[in-house]
Amino acid sequence: MGSHTITSRTPGVFYHRPSPDAEPYVTQGASVSEGDTVGLVEVMKTFHEVKADAAGTVSKILVENEDEVTIGQDLVELET
Repeated sequence: MGSHTITSRTPGVFYHRPSPDAEPYVTQGASVSEGDTVGLVEVMKTFHEVKADAAGTVSKILVENEDEVTIGQDLVELET
């Protein structure tokens, strides 16, 4: 097994869920497929989906909900 890290493609505010009362997109231990949404980054009131670019199991979520993130920042670690 290897690991893969999903990174932010844009600076902004990271969100774990689509709305405050919704379930998170992913949790630790969840399986994801390539293309699955793992979070959102808000930039100037526009939300951009963060997609898994590999399949695997979520081993760590590296940022908190509503954290400011930068381009290239590690967001989610997968075991592949």
